[in-house]
Amino acid sequence: MIIPVVARARNFFRSLVGRIFLLLTVGMTVAAVLALLVAEQARHLDFERWRLQRVVASAVDIAQRLSHDPARIEAMLEDQRIMGARTAPRGVALTDPNPALAQALESRFGPHSNPEAGQVPSGLCFAASKADPNNRAAGLIDTPRPDCWIVRFTDETGERRSLALYLPHLVKPPSNLAKPIYLLLILLSSAGLAIVVARFVSTPLRRLERAAEAFSVSVDPEEIPERGPEEVRAALSTFNLMQRRVRAGFAERTQLLAAISHDLQTPLTRLRLRLELVENEELRARLLQDHQAMLTLVREGLDLAASTEAQEDWSVIDIDSLLTSMAEDAQDLGAPVRFLAGCGGTVRVKPNALTRCVSNLVTNAVKYGGSADVSCARQGGRVLIEVRDHGPGIAPDQLDQMFEPFTRGAAGQPGGRPGTGIGLTIARSLALSFEASVRLANAPDGGLVATIDMRA
Repeated sequence: MIIPVVARARNFFRSLVGRIFLLLTVGMTVAAVLALLVAEQARHLDFERWRLQRVVASAVDIAQRLSHDPARIEAMLEDQRIMGARTAPRGVALTDPNPALAQALESRFGPHSNPEAGQVPSGLCFAASKADPNNRAAGLIDTPRPDCWIVRFTDETGERRSLALYLPHLVKPPSNLAKPIYLLLILLSSAGLAIVVARFVSTPLRRLERAAEAFSVSVDPEEIPERGPEEVRAALSTFNLMQRRVRAGFAERTQLLAAISHDLQTPLTRLRLRLELVENEELRARLLQDHQAMLTLVREGLDLAASTEAQEDWSVIDIDSLLTSMAEDAQDLGAPVRFLAGCGGTVRVKPNALTRCVSNLVTNAVKYGGSADVSCARQGGRVLIEVRDHGPGIAPDQLDQMFEPFTRGAAGQPGGRPGTGIGLTIARSLALSFEASVRLANAPDGGLVATIDMRA
């Protein structure tokens, strides 16, 4: 169970879609995490800046009050009658002064003020006592004490002031990155967007891949619709142009071979007439046999070239009706051909190419195996047409070789010597024209099975 999943995952990440998916997922996740880190840092800086601004505002307020009525304000500070401020306790040292706060105070009080400031533990400013509100107010037990700031500066009169300013203790909210649910949401959203983008980007490439695959098995595939972004349309247009040029090259080759075949037929006809005049009957028979073999080579060579070009439109046909009709036609001509089983339904093919392909396989089966059994089946979204004979079969190491031009069966087989050896080559070329394949296999109980494998 695990091995197939791992294999599928490995194949997925080897594909373009998988690599784009992985790159975008990792990239967007890292970018989102970095953006959150920057936002957290900015929030922290804003929080600290706000606290310092509150301390500066409190210090400036007390300084202004002291400048207007120093005696009364000093007494109020001593008696803690000013909310949020008091005279700093004696002997409290600033072990960790805040340069940013001191600079902000200097900009407000002037360079002569020589300010120094910093946060100190709350216990140094507010000793626990029975009068402490935390010990008397319901619901305030164990609440955090206010933050305490010690501010020292020299006022306009030259007197050194020392204040203890306290602000409510504010706890900075925890970072979102510490919560796994946020990281999971970032990862899932990045992966979802990545797979959508990857499939969108790879769609034109898949169309081009399918077109290239169709072109590899047929020189007459349908052209690709030129849709999509400008670069994609340019690539598809170039591919279509390549297909048209290749088809033109095949057509030119076929015309050349047709012309050669036509020109050869005239001297071959004259040669036959002259061979008929040879008096020695045995020699005349051998010469006429060689002449016929030469004429057959010319004609079947032209058939081979024409089979690769196959300019024919696609059509939807009833496959069982076609095979039944071909078997009946062969029986009318005296050939031992039977149609055993059908597969039902229709298929989209090039009818003439399929007919010629099956006919060549049936002819070979009758020639080398003495008879032909034709059947059709559907398997895994494919249509399989089988043509079986009951002859001696072919050595397993020679099955693929039989599709090479001018390769014939062994001399010991029935009909092993006659023919040109390009019947299977033509059958394979015709099958490629409608995006199918032909393969040979020895039947378990004897004989050879030729299978046409095509899309359902």
